[in-house]
Amino acid sequence: MTEPTTILQTERLRLRPLVLDDLDALYQLYRDAEIRRYFPEGTLTYEETREELEWIINVYYAQYGFGLWATIHKPTGEFIGRCGLLPWTIEGRAEVEVAYLLSKAYWRQGLGTEAARGIAAYAFEQLGLPRLICLVDPGNVASQRVAQNIGMMLEQDTLLDGERTFIYSMSKPVSGNL
Repeated sequence: MTEPTTILQTERLRLRPLVLDDLDALYQLYRDAEIRRYFPEGTLTYEETREELEWIINVYYAQYGFGLWATIHKPTGEFIGRCGLLPWTIEGRAEVEVAYLLSKAYWRQGLGTEAARGIAAYAFEQLGLPRLICLVDPGNVASQRVAQNIGMMLEQDTLLDGERTFIYSMSKPVSGNL
């Protein structure tokens, strides 16, 4: 199989489109209760992971031209997560979320912030998006920190699909630099 095209790179990460061959690696992340702790649906089965992966490929990529991307650790070549952009409609407004999920072995190394910063720059500079959000569980301090580290501010404490959620946001910087 040919390696999918790189969407963006940071110092230590390469983000590329997810492909069906990523299913086993993605499932290893999605079945881990600690990694999925702040997801309302919790862990996913292999079949649920396949359904999400197919949705990302067939809906997000096809309709929006973006979605969640395989996150590869450049020094090791290892699949360590899925990070990217997710379209939402919140209170009738179209939004795009910077999303990040990494393997526990790569936590507390600044990789979440590195990925999110690269994704935000890509969204603003390559896609021309005017605004980005992060949806964060109020208990997920690490994800709140990532949002703050890339320049987002807490905009709202709200209920989203019945779950209490912090909405962090940022607008495209005037200079275009993050």
